[in-house]
Amino acid sequence: MKVLKIVLEGISTSFRYPHFMLGEQPSFPLPPPATIYGHICSALGDWIDPEGVRFAYHFTVAGAEYDLEHIHVLSAASGKLPGGEPKVLEGNINPFKRHILLFPRLTLYINRPDWIDAFRFPRYPVILGRSQDLAAYTQVETIELQRTDQVYFEHTLLPYRMAAQIPAGIVTLMPRWIDYHNRRKPSFERYLMLTERVTTKQMLKFGEQTTSYWSDPTAPTVDGLMLGLWFHTFVGVSDEAFSLA
Repeated sequence: MKVLKIVLEGISTSFRYPHFMLGEQPSFPLPPPATIYGHICSALGDWIDPEGVRFAYHFTVAGAEYDLEHIHVLSAASGKLPGGEPKVLEGNINPFKRHILLFPRLTLYINRPDWIDAFRFPRYPVILGRSQDLAAYTQVETIELQRTDQVYFEHTLLPYRMAAQIPAGIVTLMPRWIDYHNRRKPSFERYLMLTERVTTKQMLKFGEQTTSYWSDPTAPTVDGLMLGLWFHTFVGVSDEAFSLA
């Protein structure tokens, strides 16, 4: 399968848990699919139809820290300002800690090699995560993936149904896609976040089995194994039931 391979590098990023509002803003250790969708749309310059788009990625950081930020919490107000003008809003400044990931590196694979020019000449500034998290593409190319029965997975998302087979990882609920044409309505999906290395030889062999996997022949090999890639969708069939076979 021919895919588009993009390597992005930055200084900082943060992937906010959507239901934390005050006190502390933790970050997912890996970018949610909704973040990947927004990033693709930024490069293309428009909200694309997510139907049929599939992606896989490998994501690493050099470290993590906390930064002290503040937000203005506003509410409707009554009365007047000095000078007689009506007061419309009033609020307070609330400090909070934000979890920051340092020196992120994202290798993104998309099943749309025809989009290569959009990533060579992105429509909007390249960011990953927040609007201030500027980044740059250091590699944009098309490659031919290979099928193999033995690979290693690391620093990536896997479908939730593989949680019983993988001897590592954290199950979490992530935003899968945000419909910007429908008042930013989000959809969520369960995933297995894998932040360490696991080989297919270490996977427990029961239940539904995938006999071969897509792999990147241009990525570093580990003990003779190529980097495995699991492609996810933004809409349609749940990733829990999606198979690469």
